[in-house]
Amino acid sequence: MLQSTLEFAPKFRPEHDVKVNLKALAASLGLSQTTVSRALGGYPDVSETTRKRVAEAAQRLGYRPDPLARRLATGRTDTVGLVFPFSATEFGDHRLGEVVSGLSEGLSAHGMDLSIIPVRPERELETYQRVIDGRRVDALIVAWTRVHDARIRLLQRRGFPFLAYGRTDSPVPYPWFDADNEAGARAAAERLIAFGHRRIGFIHAPLDYNFAAQRHAGFFAALRDAGIAPDHGLILESPLSRASGYKAMTALLGLSAPPTAVLADNNLTGLGVLRAVGDKGLKMPRDISMIVYDGVSSDAPLPYTVTAVQQLTGEEAGHVMAEQVIAILAGKPVHELHHLGQPVIEAGDTDGPVDVAGPPAPPAPKRRTRRRAVS
Repeated sequence: MLQSTLEFAPKFRPEHDVKVNLKALAASLGLSQTTVSRALGGYPDVSETTRKRVAEAAQRLGYRPDPLARRLATGRTDTVGLVFPFSATEFGDHRLGEVVSGLSEGLSAHGMDLSIIPVRPERELETYQRVIDGRRVDALIVAWTRVHDARIRLLQRRGFPFLAYGRTDSPVPYPWFDADNEAGARAAAERLIAFGHRRIGFIHAPLDYNFAAQRHAGFFAALRDAGIAPDHGLILESPLSRASGYKAMTALLGLSAPPTAVLADNNLTGLGVLRAVGDKGLKMPRDISMIVYDGVSSDAPLPYTVTAVQQLTGEEAGHVMAEQVIAILAGKPVHELHHLGQPVIEAGDTDGPVDVAGPPAPPAPKRRTRRRAVS
């Protein structure tokens, strides 16, 4: 009976029944553990042929690295951090949410996690310092870059791996992912000018944000090239929020000579701008033309399609950034770690040829008439 039982017992298959460790994987390939470890880590000093051979063997044998052993041996956490100043966007930036989704998915494919670290803006630099000192992550992603960015300078000074989501004025080379914001805003303004608009409003984010400074430059360059003197009464700065966009647009529509077209330089402000137009009872593009940089979320309940300056989708951008981070950790040269996307105009229902009459002027205040006394 014992012999019969053994004959029908399942055969021993180490790739399914036993966890294969690094030592066993290396022995099966006739390679050193160091070579196998570096091949799995994507280090550039290991040939592509060897990396592929190791990856195939790891998959075939069911190799899974021991996270604790890996961290002790390499000092790596297999985590990338994103410090998020949560009041900056009211958690309402759909594009950043899509980028985070793409980043998480892209990093996961390499066995890494994304850690979101929320912080009040006034404590942001302090948080960066604490994360660096504690080596809580292997690399950081710096979002909402400023023209003069103290976070970038800190990371460069400390030699900590990072990817900037946007450029800065730093003279020291560093890895970044960005889009040609100046070209995008210029194209939007040129489109409105081609439609015959001359009184073009511009609602922009604070100019210490690098993307805002670039889009501001592109807008003014388009006016200058068309021979249009900018009307600074039509140019308003607005914090990154829907409420601020609503307030700014309401102010423009309240002018005695309001603009015939408006460009909003970000999607957060843009939602408030569109709401203000609707609340005034105006129809686009009949009464006013609108373009929103980055468009609006697809789940926004709007009865029209917004004309937008579009880049890679947020998820696509996240995937590209994930590959950049992996390349940074693998020691790829900085000059190969730059990505500059080219924006395009996606035509919608909210802009078109100028109406000579322009948007309705605000109603004149009612004048009180005094009754004449009857003698």
